Amino acid sequence: MSIAEIATCQIVALQGAASAIIQGLLRDFAAQLTDTGLRVAGVVESAADSDHPCKSMALRSLEDGRLFSISQDLGPGSQACNLDPEGLVLACAAVQDHIARGADIVILSKFGKQEALGRGLSDAFGAAIAAGLPIITSVSPALTKEWRNFAGELGECVQADVAQRPGWINAWSRQVVTAPHARDMIKPVNDWIGTG
Repeated sequence: MSIAEIATCQIVALQGAASAIIQGLLRDFAAQLTDTGLRVAGVVESAADSDHPCKSMALRSLEDGRLFSISQDLGPGSQACNLDPEGLVLACAAVQDHIARGADIVILSKFGKQEALGRGLSDAFGAAIAAGLPIITSVSPALTKEWRNFAGELGECVQADVAQRPGWINAWSRQVVTAPHARDMIKPVNDWIGTG
């Protein structure tokens, strides 16, 4: 992996794979970063019922594993997939609290339609940006314009197949984590990309 393949912006949005694959990748990143000693704040999507994932969507806290339901139960006959804004509000508040108590990096499930409208996890994004923390998230190609308007020069999109390469997440975090105690916990970037 060359240095040019490592994202260097504060905010990285993954694209180019199914949502389930990207959410799994975000969970893996959280575990890898935690293993290096970084304090990871955030939430990732989790389906409690794999047979009906749209009806049982939740956000799982990366801090304590708590689940925040983001799907409204509309009954057994409903075919609609209705988002529960209250669950998003609770998840967002939990992430903001974790950031306030101290974090090195933030992982947020996605920048979606709610965030594009200034709702959903927008305040968690804002808290992380205000704290100068690096963020990794995902964004649908359909919302790329809104994403660019939101993130500006702080953000860039990375294809999921690039981010899945061994050592990519550690190399990126080494580039963007600024807390001195956190940088000391991560191997130098050259170790991860095989150029050292």
